[in-house]
Amino acid sequence: MTELLYYLNIFGIVVFALSGALMAGRYKLDPFGVIVLAFVTAVGGGTIRDTILQTPIFWVVETHYLFVVLATALLTIVLIRQPKRIPKRFLLIADAFGLALFAVLGTQKSIALGAPLSVAIVLGTITGVAGGMIRDILCNVIPMILSKEIYALAAMLGGGLFVIFHLQGWPEDEAIVVAILGALLVRLAAIYWRVSLPAFDIIEKEPAEKEDIKKEGQ
Repeated sequence: MTELLYYLNIFGIVVFALSGALMAGRYKLDPFGVIVLAFVTAVGGGTIRDTILQTPIFWVVETHYLFVVLATALLTIVLIRQPKRIPKRFLLIADAFGLALFAVLGTQKSIALGAPLSVAIVLGTITGVAGGMIRDILCNVIPMILSKEIYALAAMLGGGLFVIFHLQGWPEDEAIVVAILGALLVRLAAIYWRVSLPAFDIIEKEPAEKEDIKKEGQ
C-alpha cells in the first residue's frame, strides 16, 4: 500500500466513523452505541468486500484502524455535545466523503486482488455504501441507498472513473484522486441542490366492494 492509499484509508475511516457517531447522537444512544455505530459505518463495507474476495479482513490484519474508529467516536462525544444542533448536511457531507473515498479505494483493491473490472466496480460500490446502510438500519431509518438520494450512483461513478483511468494507463495515485473527486462532487451537488432520482410509486386501488360502499354512503 502506497503512502497516499494509507492516508486516504485513514481519512475514510475517520469521516465514516464520524457520520456513525453523529447518527448515534441524533438518536440519543449511550457511548457504547456511539462506538458501535461508528464501527459498523467505518468498516462494514470493507468487511463485506474482503469477505467476498476471500482475503483477510483489513481491520483484522491492520488493527490500528480499530483505534482510529474508537478515537473518532470518543472525540465526537467529547467535542460535539449537541448533535441535534448540527446541521443535517454536516452528517451528509461527512458521509459523502466516506462514500467517495471507499467506493474508489474498494474498486482499486478489488482490481489489485484480481477481480474482473465490472465486479470491481460492484465491490467498490459495496465498500462505499454498505457501512452507511448498516448504520441506517440499526437506527431504524430507510437507508440512503434505498431512498431517492443520488448515493449508490455516485459510488458507481467513482468506481467507473477509476476503471476508465486504469484502462487508459493513468498513474494509480492520480487515477484514485480524480475518481474520488468525481464521485464526491456528484454526491455534494446532489446534497446541495437536493437532486434525487424519481421514486417508484404504486397507488393501490381499493377493492370494488369498498368503492361501492363509499358511493352508497355519499
